[in-house]
Amino acid sequence: MTNNDIFKKLRVALMLRDDQIVEILELVDFRITKSELGAFFRDEKHENYMECGDQVLRNFLNGLVIHLRGTKENPKNPNDVLAKHKAQIPVKDPTKERKEFKAKPRDEEKSRGDEAPSKTSAAKKPSKKQYPKGNAKVQVVEKVKYNFGKNKKS
Repeated sequence: MTNNDIFKKLRVALMLRDDQIVEILELVDFRITKSELGAFFRDEKHENYMECGDQVLRNFLNGLVIHLRGTKENPKNPNDVLAKHKAQIPVKDPTKERKEFKAKPRDEEKSRGDEAPSKTSAAKKPSKKQYPKGNAKVQVVEKVKYNFGKNKKS
């Protein structure tokens, strides 16, 4: 088991966010950025993946002991700290139901699977626009004469 696997499992088991891990590492005067920390949790095939070194894992474990137990002068109860972590995680409301999207059919008879749609409600083809006789629309293509690369005969 690699250091990255240990680090990932600790993160999940303790329900820690990246900013909390940075704070834990600062307890033992070890500074690391969130982006450097994120490199440890990437997939091994990712170009920005970085192997977690022994020094990082050692400092994290030492900081975790201080974070959970406290110091001799200021001891803490680890269960209280873990309960505080759980309280910070937003809980989804299971009673709130999500609306399911259902596409409405255009024609109710088309949606019935037991019968074929009647001929009266069959989809009609859209008719072409009718222009009044005095205002006939002239196609632009009709105005242009193409020579297709041939010289004009005069």
